[in-house]
Amino acid sequence: MTERTDTPPSWDERTQLTTFLDYARATARAKCGGLSAEDARRAPLPDSPLMTACGLISHLRWVEHYWLDVVLLGRPLEGPLVDATDDDPDPEMRTAADVPLPQLLDEYEEQSARLRRVVAEHDLDTPAAQPHSDGRHPDLRWILLHLIEETSRHNGHLDILRELLDGRTGR
Repeated sequence: MTERTDTPPSWDERTQLTTFLDYARATARAKCGGLSAEDARRAPLPDSPLMTACGLISHLRWVEHYWLDVVLLGRPLEGPLVDATDDDPDPEMRTAADVPLPQLLDEYEEQSARLRRVVAEHDLDTPAAQPHSDGRHPDLRWILLHLIEETSRHNGHLDILRELLDGRTGR
């Protein structure tokens, strides 16, 4: 099981936010521990064929790319998100079925490590280069809070998947 803590080493705002995001990331990885290759690709919810452990880890990786690289820094969209359409809004979840879970977890960790550096280099009040859907530019603080929320919400999905796949709970 992955070691994780939600207690920051110091109480400043940046450290608290980054500690909670790292805790949520580590929780997602822990929930995938010990899954077989077959189970990592299985979608046990009949009406949610993309809801797999592989799909969720891929989604979390690409969500971080979107919010920090594209929205905050104004870099071009990359990877499977480029192919998103109204008919296929989550290609990162669909294409993950062809990628082994250990590789997806490694890519997620590499992305997270790189984005930790981006966060360390910017003030929390830094406005995003790209506007939110309402036209306003969120700041880095809001983006971090959003990523904590997004990752934690999908950890709940991973909880459900894990229990349905092999009965494990509480990871």
